[in-house]
Amino acid sequence: MIARDTYLNKLISLKDKNIIKVITGIRRCGKSTLFNLYIDYLKSINIKDTQIIKLNLEDPEYNFKDYLELYNYINKKLKDNKKYYIFLDEIQNIKNFEKAVDGLYIKENVDLYITGSNAYLLSGELATFLSGRYIEIKMLPLSFKEYASAFPKSTNKQELFLDYMQNGGMPGTIEFNDNEENLRDYLDGIFSTIVYKDIMTRNNINDKILLESIIKFIFDSIGSPISIKKISDTLNSNHITISSHTVENYINAFLESFLIYKIERYEIKGKRYLSRDFKYYVCDAGLRYALLGNKANAQSGHVLENIVYLELLRRGYQVYIGKVDKYEIDFIVQNHEGIEYYQVALSVRDEDTLKRELRPLENTNDYYPKTILTLDNDLATDYNGIKKINVVDWLLNEK
Repeated sequence: MIARDTYLNKLISLKDKNIIKVITGIRRCGKSTLFNLYIDYLKSINIKDTQIIKLNLEDPEYNFKDYLELYNYINKKLKDNKKYYIFLDEIQNIKNFEKAVDGLYIKENVDLYITGSNAYLLSGELATFLSGRYIEIKMLPLSFKEYASAFPKSTNKQELFLDYMQNGGMPGTIEFNDNEENLRDYLDGIFSTIVYKDIMTRNNINDKILLESIIKFIFDSIGSPISIKKISDTLNSNHITISSHTVENYINAFLESFLIYKIERYEIKGKRYLSRDFKYYVCDAGLRYALLGNKANAQSGHVLENIVYLELLRRGYQVYIGKVDKYEIDFIVQNHEGIEYYQVALSVRDEDTLKRELRPLENTNDYYPKTILTLDNDLATDYNGIKKINVVDWLLNEK
């Protein structure tokens, strides 16, 4: 198993805290494996097997008809006052699951961990039931640093990164890395499961062709401002009849399944959010390639931007697109330490390209840290306080 230290250390820090640990993320990104890693840790500090209860609620073995049956099953295993560590994987499959969660949470000898592959998990009744009593850990596919750890003998990290740009970070890509056909089949299988289980079934969507048309449009437009109207107009012009309202519903379903992420635009000098033409990024470059095929390779600059966006999320930032005058900054990020700016480009060796990337950063008229990330394999450079860093080095050397 690949170490997922960031997430694992978070769970360790929350051990025995009177709060529900909720791990969310796209299907197959490693949530179940994280449970296994954490259980290994618990055993290493002498927690007995009998104190650990782990259920994968997609396994037919646990075909509970309702939340009460689930609750009673677990409650019977709590035989004494020792601390019990309960792991419920894909709990959204149980109707009214929030009632079982609430019932287990109030037991003093229970430390509760749950996962889900849909944002529905933390909406509606669960949020009402458990307001202030849970912490969400948002899990993503493998970072490049995690991906590279699976290839310790590879000395050419730049070349390995090119594989990552195409194959993505779903953990299973490591196993199938040496066979292109098997890798594509693996990614196709994940994509189909997400489409059928987490999008179509949950949202009562019947038109798979229409759904895939919208996903393809968004996947093909990562890093570009697009509106719901633009999507519906484009599909209608291609003789696919659809309303803007329907497009919006489909996009919300994609967002809830963690298949895509929406990012707002922020006007720096006006200090206001712009309500039009959001950008979307895909949760994993490999899934994008699985759907678009070789067409996906034509936008390597936007793929690089997508990878940086996901890494910024992993590092705990709030992320926005920046607008300064008529120029755009790829990412404005903020955390408890402050604000930073990032530009992303395949290369800035061309002087005109370098000027284009520097200009919006220079126009902010502030002193927040500013960085240009590129694939140029040069020494890190400083342009009047604006750093230029190789993106692979940046990904491997998380501060």
